[in-house]
Amino acid sequence: MNPIILDIPEEFTTKRLLIRMARSGDGEAVFNALEASKNELKPWMPFAQKDQSREDVEGNIRQAIANYIKREDLRLLVFLRETGEFIASSGLHRINWSVPKFEIGYWIDSRFSGCGYMTEAVEGIADFAREELKARRIEIRCDSKNIKSRAIPERLGFKLEGILKNDDVSADGTELRDTCVYAKYF
Repeated sequence: MNPIILDIPEEFTTKRLLIRMARSGDGEAVFNALEASKNELKPWMPFAQKDQSREDVEGNIRQAIANYIKREDLRLLVFLRETGEFIASSGLHRINWSVPKFEIGYWIDSRFSGCGYMTEAVEGIADFAREELKARRIEIRCDSKNIKSRAIPERLGFKLEGILKNDDVSADGTELRDTCVYAKYF
């Protein structure tokens, strides 16, 4: 199967959310969310370590569009269905089409955390991967110290397959960190 010719839907919904591929012009909303969430993202996300301009973020969005079209990485943006507000970024990464398997990554605008949106989005994305992309394996990897991130796969019934010791460095690059590997198989 050549993934480049796969007809992959560009958007889908859950009960409260619209989840879709990035579009030109989304950089402004993503930039604003990053700015509002910088303090919460810094301990966990390498990209939050340095200031980014609106243009940097829009450039990243446009690269995500190209990667989606090439089926190399499927970045998905999450919006509230009712208001259309951007609330989170997620997607299917580290793709291996021969299995097929995917890793779900995510971050949320801190102004919307604690409402169950990210859990709902991850569940919707896992369902999308299973139903539309015929996923056989979905992984979620996160820093073992990131309790909020770990709660999502645990809540959704992903199995903790292991904790990789000294697997990565902290987002600020100052210490070694352990990585939790959660998975679901179909």
